[in-house]
Amino acid sequence: MTKMRQVPAIFIQALVYLGLLMAAPGIVFARSSNVEVPEHARAMEFGNGWECDQGYRAVDGSCAAVEIPANAYPTNTSYGSGWECSHGYRESDGKCMAVKIPENAYPTYSPYGNGWKCGRGYREINETCTAVKVPVNGYLTNTSFGRGWDCMRKFHAIDGACVAIQIPANGYYAEASSGPGWVCERGYRVAEDTCIAVVVPANGYLTQSSYGSGWECERGYRAVRETCVAVMVPENAHLNTAGNGWQCNRPYSRRSEKCALP
Repeated sequence: MTKMRQVPAIFIQALVYLGLLMAAPGIVFARSSNVEVPEHARAMEFGNGWECDQGYRAVDGSCAAVEIPANAYPTNTSYGSGWECSHGYRESDGKCMAVKIPENAYPTYSPYGNGWKCGRGYREINETCTAVKVPVNGYLTNTSFGRGWDCMRKFHAIDGACVAIQIPANGYYAEASSGPGWVCERGYRVAEDTCIAVVVPANGYLTQSSYGSGWECERGYRAVRETCVAVMVPENAHLNTAGNGWQCNRPYSRRSEKCALP
């Protein structure tokens, strides 16, 4: 039993040794291959190629120095300019210019843009940070676009000011980004700047909308001007899904105001 257990271990060791022998010639060949390496370059650890040293890039079979401006550092990439500006500088016309942070701004440390942003309550205007003028009954917002402020509840913005919303009788305040800022109570509808009572005809009912007529007809009736008229369903027909008209039973088809077989 002991010999049977030792055979697989010896066999595995032999396979590992054989694999190393087979791999060795390839490794030696890769390292000993006759590769002409240009100045400011080094042979690649694997394969037969070469790569340029940091601060250089391949140009027509040689390594040319990357021209790095003051206050920049090499990126050692084969694309782009080959350099980026150091912290506190940003690229401008091939140079690295110091980021000038205006009053009431803070640095973003980004290589893109102007390198700074205005603090809360200020907006960028002509490379400066100008204070946002918040009107009475208004408050600052945290957005970098728009006017930078919004009105308090029950006020809306008109010509740079926050004006109180005038709610008519039978109306109530409704918070919305558009519209007059109010809606009518149930049973009333909007008429210009007022809320007028909805007159519901016979066989009609109030709707939830404060706009339009404010009512709809019961099923089996249809609206005609300010009234609800019964739908006259002919023989071999039935009310449609909406309930304000009719359609023929299959296989009948409509012929004027009747249903006839095809």
